[in-house]
Amino acid sequence: MPEFSENSPLVRYALRGLEQCWLPECGRWSHIYHLDGRASPNESLTHSDVFYTLNVLLGLSRIRAVPSNIDLPEIFYRNAAQLTVLPVPKYALGMALWSSAELGFEMPEQARLEVKALLTDQTRWAGFRAQDLGMLLTGVVARTRAGDREWMRFADPLFRFLKERFHSGSGLFFDAPFGFRRRFASFATQIYLSIACYHYGEFAGDSSALAMAGACASKLIALQGPQGEWPWFFDAIGGRVLDFYEVYSVHQYGMAPALLEWAERYEVRGARTALVKGFNWTFGENQLRRSMLVPDLGLTIRSQIRKLELTTRAPRMLRAIKNAYVGRESGLIESSRVGLRLECRSYELGWMLWSFGRRSDLPELTSNTAFDGTSIWA
Repeated sequence: MPEFSENSPLVRYALRGLEQCWLPECGRWSHIYHLDGRASPNESLTHSDVFYTLNVLLGLSRIRAVPSNIDLPEIFYRNAAQLTVLPVPKYALGMALWSSAELGFEMPEQARLEVKALLTDQTRWAGFRAQDLGMLLTGVVARTRAGDREWMRFADPLFRFLKERFHSGSGLFFDAPFGFRRRFASFATQIYLSIACYHYGEFAGDSSALAMAGACASKLIALQGPQGEWPWFFDAIGGRVLDFYEVYSVHQYGMAPALLEWAERYEVRGARTALVKGFNWTFGENQLRRSMLVPDLGLTIRSQIRKLELTTRAPRMLRAIKNAYVGRESGLIESSRVGLRLECRSYELGWMLWSFGRRSDLPELTSNTAFDGTSIWA
């Protein structure tokens, strides 16, 4: 059995949280773990559970010591086989490619055929959203680099489509290839497409891909909030923040660091400082002056949000549209109007593991006393 102490306190913390989200009867991690004190905190939504589980497996591929209780092959094949029978989004197929490559597993045959059919029929690409394209391109590159050369033929066309239809002159990326909605892009839009550009650019030796990824990282750093907040909603045409909220914890400790690790490697100015500042938001250097960790469970609080928008997105969308068309940039609001979304999703811990499972150069984060505690999965 691997020596569990090889893992940093941060990794041990995330593993403890994943114990809480595990659904043993299903062999996967849950859609939501509610933090409001209910008797049965885990909420399962099968197609979401499956995608989140693949995301968790991606994170586990990067840690030094996987607990012997976690059967990686069984969990992967059980869940990847569900991709062709459940209404999963296209990006779940990309995550299956990516996680299988990192774990060194083969794709289930039916899932492999379904992804190849999707990538072969380019008329279907018009329906891609940024997350679909970003994860599929990253997955294609990951599988090719792992020696599975049958995927190589899709890499160049996918990147060309990204460059032609998703790249904006502002440095940010569009959310879709066509239509009114495309300019309204999320933080996740920027992360998935930038990471894909870095993967492709390094693999193919394409300087334009690396430049696009670096430009987006630089723009995000410039738009980071005063306490390290990563804004949620952007105008990709104007390169402006349309709405800071929700401020998601996973962006602070997982997804932004996943991009900024690449940005550090390619010497994007301010990348490391932005990563640390964003992570410290999680420890309590935020508007509410409270930690977003739940130490007794090893979980995290999902987000800080406008109190009046906990159950509806309509005001946020209307506000974003108005800000876009009057040229207004959004800022933070008064702290008294900000609340918490009391839930944690398993994929969030997967991103934490992916971004920090192999890092030993940031002990102020990975060995922070906020992560003190051990896991019964040791």
